[in-house]
Amino acid sequence: MSTINGLRDSRTAAIVFGSETGNALDYAEEAGRLLERQGDLPANARSFWKKLLRKRLPPDYLQHVNITTFGLGDSSYPKFNWAARKLQKRLTQLGAYEFLPRGEADEQHEEGLDATWVPWSADLRRLLLEKYPLVEGIQPVSEDVLLQPKCLLSLASSTRLEGVDQVCNGDDAFPVVNGIPIPKQDASVLPAPRKVIGDTSDRKAQQILVRVEENKRLTPSSHWQDVRHFNLSCTSFVDYDPGDILTIYPQNSWHDVDQIIELMGWDRYADQPIQFESTNKMEKADFYPVPPAPFHKLHSEPLTLRKVLIHYLDVRAIPRRSFFSMIAHFTNDAMHKERLLEFTDPQYIDELYDYTTRPRRSILEVLQEFDSVKIPWQWAANVVPNLRGRQFSVASGGSSKHIAQDQTNFEILAAIVRYKTVLKRLREGVCTRYIAGLPIGTNLNVTIQKGGLNMHRAEASRPVIMIGPGTGVAPMRSLIWERYRWHQEMLDGRQDSICSSANGFPGVGDTVLFYGGRNREADFFYHQEWHELKEKMPLQVFTAFSRDQPEKIYVQNVLKEQCELVYHLLHDQEGVVYVCGSSGKMPQLVRAALVEIFQACGRTSSPAAENYLQRLEREGRYKQETW
Repeated sequence: MSTINGLRDSRTAAIVFGSETGNALDYAEEAGRLLERQGDLPANARSFWKKLLRKRLPPDYLQHVNITTFGLGDSSYPKFNWAARKLQKRLTQLGAYEFLPRGEADEQHEEGLDATWVPWSADLRRLLLEKYPLVEGIQPVSEDVLLQPKCLLSLASSTRLEGVDQVCNGDDAFPVVNGIPIPKQDASVLPAPRKVIGDTSDRKAQQILVRVEENKRLTPSSHWQDVRHFNLSCTSFVDYDPGDILTIYPQNSWHDVDQIIELMGWDRYADQPIQFESTNKMEKADFYPVPPAPFHKLHSEPLTLRKVLIHYLDVRAIPRRSFFSMIAHFTNDAMHKERLLEFTDPQYIDELYDYTTRPRRSILEVLQEFDSVKIPWQWAANVVPNLRGRQFSVASGGSSKHIAQDQTNFEILAAIVRYKTVLKRLREGVCTRYIAGLPIGTNLNVTIQKGGLNMHRAEASRPVIMIGPGTGVAPMRSLIWERYRWHQEMLDGRQDSICSSANGFPGVGDTVLFYGGRNREADFFYHQEWHELKEKMPLQVFTAFSRDQPEKIYVQNVLKEQCELVYHLLHDQEGVVYVCGSSGKMPQLVRAALVEIFQACGRTSSPAAENYLQRLEREGRYKQETW
């Protein structure tokens, strides 16, 4: 949206996104700011995708629509940026015209997602101005102008303080235009409000109140990593399957919150009742609905700035380019402003990476270093990103899920993130720091939703190969216990539809776990359970402990040692393979090992072996979930 002398360009553009982790939301908002100046599908995009697949849609349905797509992916996954590619293909099938080739970002790139986004978004801006020039009398809004957000924090109507016509932070004061605090250099031009239509929340996630029953460290205190087993319970019946995901919503530490309040000069407002107020007042509500508050759920009333900072804003997040662009408007220090703007310049993307991502520098630390920046408290939720929930694969299954008819248990395995950076600064994961200190009896609001592994009972008779090093064993444990329950039911005759497994014996098919860690004595999680279950079901466990001998051994090495078994279960008995754990090299090396196995045992060529693995993917017999 552009404006000059009160004239406005009334043309619109729709930004459609789906986001599982929140990254796509960040980039969608940045694309929205740009336009205002001119893989597996995420859960909250699937409804939109199903509508696009309707058979009754004619091939010219979108013939008047111009589109471009940008995908955020991870090249450690076999279907890299698969969702973006599918979407682009379907839109063009329906007649849409692709005015800019699809962009594809890779989380594994050494400079992160911005390495692709920055040049692609620059091309988008240039092409938009070339192909869709602004009407006469209207010019693009200058980069120096701070765009109006869709909503701001404000004092609750019953508690408004004096001085509502200006925003004070320390010795600085910003004038207010139409109720919006604007830095002095920007106050002369107020861009038109953004138009945001729709809700981005995933409505399929089920919200649950749980109680912490167990918080137990599994690794020795002398071990380099603290890995915890958590048992959570709720007083209602909740059905879930292996591979499903439990999301925990963390809180910032009071110490961090106190620091940012003091640093920004928000003390006067920190504990006053506040509310979200839409800035979209000049639009007709029936055409441009008032956007929802930026947070998925408000836990408590009355809402205060301190509560917002504790529960909803991620002050320990690694800042993105848009953060530096925003806070540059809130400083009167020329040197600080110049340096902040350098971080937003595409030619300095490597410097931004070295300053933020490499040392894992947080938003709080940036604000401490650029101490002339004073963000108006009304803008806090627009400048600091949302504190998102962290996802954990459920580790419980079988009879352990429901102790009683009216009680459900959820077990998770979590590695507590705590390390020192290249700058020798201590870093802690916001969520794992939070849950590590939770005492027994704490109540938590969590959500449970379907995961991407799609483990189900129809596969009970088939053999499964599970590759889950480290905490990647969590969903494997869930499936093993579930398969044990299925095994017992089939032996008892309660499951007549499946009388025998692929190995010709009653019960479930062969269950094979490949587990990897550093030391058998320190991080062989749930080893006693595996020992006991081997006597009760067809279970084999193969291990790789990389530091227990001079040469390093990993799961891919043990896979190749068991090549005949792996080939027999996957090729001859049409088994299923699951890969879970840390993203990066592990999934790629496991995949390469499987190709070698198919080539060697199948006595075929490397391309043919790769084609066979791709066939497993198409048939849903090769499934991967990494983080």
